[in-house]
Amino acid sequence: MTHTHPTGPGTYDTDVLVVGSGPAGGSAALLLATYGIRTLLVTKYGWLANTPRAHITNQRTMEVLRDLDVEAEALAVGSPSHLMGDTVLCTALAGEEIGRIRSWGTGPASRTEYASKSPCEMIDLPQTYLEPILVSKAAARGAKVRFDTEFLSFTQDEEGVTALLRDRVRGDEFTVRARYLIGADGANSLVAEQLALPFDGRMAKAGSMNIVFKADLARHCAHRPSVLYWVLQPGAETGGIGMGLVRMVRPWNEWLLVWGYDIEQPPPEMNEEEARRIVRDLIGDPELPVEITSTSLWTVNHSYASAFSSGRVFCAGDAVHRHPPSNGLGSNTSVQDAYNLAWKLAMVIRGEAGPALLDSYSAERAPVGRQIVERANLSRDQFGPIFDVLGVGGGSDEGTIAEGLAAVRSQTAEGAKRRRLLEEAIQLKNYEFNAHGVEMNQRYVSGAVLADGTSAEAEVWEEDRELSARPTTRPGAKLPHAWLVDTRGERISTLDVVGKGVFTVLTGLSGGVWDTAADACRDELGIPLRFVRIGDADFRDAYGEWSRASEITEDGVLLVRPDGHVAWRRTTAPQTAAEARQELLGTLRQVLGRQE
Repeated sequence: MTHTHPTGPGTYDTDVLVVGSGPAGGSAALLLATYGIRTLLVTKYGWLANTPRAHITNQRTMEVLRDLDVEAEALAVGSPSHLMGDTVLCTALAGEEIGRIRSWGTGPASRTEYASKSPCEMIDLPQTYLEPILVSKAAARGAKVRFDTEFLSFTQDEEGVTALLRDRVRGDEFTVRARYLIGADGANSLVAEQLALPFDGRMAKAGSMNIVFKADLARHCAHRPSVLYWVLQPGAETGGIGMGLVRMVRPWNEWLLVWGYDIEQPPPEMNEEEARRIVRDLIGDPELPVEITSTSLWTVNHSYASAFSSGRVFCAGDAVHRHPPSNGLGSNTSVQDAYNLAWKLAMVIRGEAGPALLDSYSAERAPVGRQIVERANLSRDQFGPIFDVLGVGGGSDEGTIAEGLAAVRSQTAEGAKRRRLLEEAIQLKNYEFNAHGVEMNQRYVSGAVLADGTSAEAEVWEEDRELSARPTTRPGAKLPHAWLVDTRGERISTLDVVGKGVFTVLTGLSGGVWDTAADACRDELGIPLRFVRIGDADFRDAYGEWSRASEITEDGVLLVRPDGHVAWRRTTAPQTAAEARQELLGTLRQVLGRQE
């Protein structure tokens, strides 16, 4: 039995239909609901994530959650950064330690840099905890959520999108008419497939299995707290990396183990007894009490879409960037896709922006998707030098591994040489575990960003741009974080005075000309427009941090988008208020696609 709805022009069941309840879909629904947009989220599953999967939650994603007023909920259930950072390389958790890597900005050299670049700290937030925050808050703010509702197909026209769905409880099919559709339905996305998005790369490079289990491992881990314990053992072909992985889900009694299999052979059949054997082998304790929670298979992918949308249909998250979990970029990039798209959809739906604004989503996010797919796969390959120094490979037996470690420990000139090479090989893994620049240095180029005469090539990078975050107010970059002081004498970040779904005109104490210009633009364009003057009683630059980071004079101005990226800047004020008004008005019209 099929139920249909009227689908004529102007007849809509919802403004935006979101397919998928993962990090991309859940955050899209939460953002749109927060912005007051009628939203329907559907997922074919009966509940949210049933395994921890994605977990590393970087500072930029925490900034998005902060803007959404759910940062406190994330901090309450996430593992804090001080429990994340001693990534261990070993022969077993109870065995010999090969080395450690200070990770996720917890090392003495990187802790200050991370803390200076954001008001938020990095946490470990497994998907089983993140998704309920996003989806429950979306529902609380007005989004409609339907579980057991399977997406089948869509058709689109100039007025909207009609999706065919199946109710998996009743078994019947029905249609939903929406202005726009977001496909956030994962790496096997039906929406992306039906939209015929162009993809580069390849799928299924290697096979891996996850074993989720419970065991008390405090005696092996509490003294070297980490999210990741990499285990070099015979046959440990984790996705072709050559090591098994024991990953902390909850310290120190809930875990996820990753083990590989040959993608050219039939996938293994895993029973509880075999899963328990693998767990005990990697821990190095044959008598360890282990409770197996679940097992699942997945493949290592190297695939990204060169366009994220077509017409009124947009894709986000794993639907358009498919890669291994190296660098912990998956859920972060997915949430940030939604953060880029949601405000644009909201402004177009409310009539505050022209449809051309939506073209900037693909222009801005597709390069990011490609970058993180390439980075994650390269990080996976960068385990190779460690194996080379040890003289071992993924198929090595225990004798070969023992010989390799003995050669590294040898008190000879050859041993000293190998130790230096091993240190260099381990330091190379900073590109996976401390890639702060990859996480924070996104620079957008699109019609929603107006160049100011400077270029990406003009930026001076004194340090590695993948390892070090370099804030700038150059258009396209994220607004730099700087601590201000409010009227109560409490600290407030520059990121806290922008966002919340609206544009912000940001200037200094001498920039009064922009106040009247913002008022005029707000009235003429009929859009919400915040005005912020850093230096007044509400936002004192008490530490001088903003003056050092702003790259504009006190009477210069930044136009900051709802997602915190700079759309336009003028380093000094024009001579007259009329010029300021005309320039700001022209800028907003261009960014919003309102060239009326």
